[in-house]
Amino acid sequence: MNSDSPSASPTTLPCSPVADVPQRPDARPLSPRALYEEVAERLRHQIFARQLEPGSWIDELRLCAEFGISRTPLREALKVLATEGLVTMKVRRGAYVTEMSTADVAQVYHLLALLESDAAATVATGANDTHRDRLRRLHARLEAETGDRDVFFATNEEFHMALLDAAGNRWATQVVTDLRKVMKLNRHHSLFKQGRIEESLAEHRALVAAILAHDAEAARRLMREHFDNGLAAAA
Repeated sequence: MNSDSPSASPTTLPCSPVADVPQRPDARPLSPRALYEEVAERLRHQIFARQLEPGSWIDELRLCAEFGISRTPLREALKVLATEGLVTMKVRRGAYVTEMSTADVAQVYHLLALLESDAAATVATGANDTHRDRLRRLHARLEAETGDRDVFFATNEEFHMALLDAAGNRWATQVVTDLRKVMKLNRHHSLFKQGRIEESLAEHRALVAAILAHDAEAARRLMREHFDNGLAAAA
């Protein structure tokens, strides 16, 4: 063979357009999420809404019937919730909704105080004006939402997660996200205590002022005090 002659190239078959592929009559578009993820989200909702109480046994057969699924996606979903701390798996006994002890609550608050006080200090000196303005606007919403506890809770969490986002540490954000899920298991939410919402607002007000003044040490101290006071109210 002449070395100068071009080598034969492999035959390339054109891809058929999707439209030319016959569709089964019962075919449905694939869900953008795996089934077990959808199941995990529904279970989270039931846990946070107290439809599944802390400490209660999770009846897998009942849930399979309720959701119209087999046990495989349900068990995969339970594994996800176990990694988040929302579910506790017990050998030969099944899955239970995690129940928070007094020590558990104190440990969660301690970790949140460490991570979020560090984030507050970082934001005070390192975040841009857009992030700071977002925190200011979220706090203004909190001030206006004291009449609706559920809305206030949601905005309060949005404020704290916006602070983590502004700090830019994705690892801290991931840990705090899971810790805040676990916090919702506590039967005695700190904001349920009489007068705690008003106290929390005053603490947020001082924290935002410190951040806007670029005072990192004040922001760090105020955030730690915020969690100390929250723990005392949750006891």
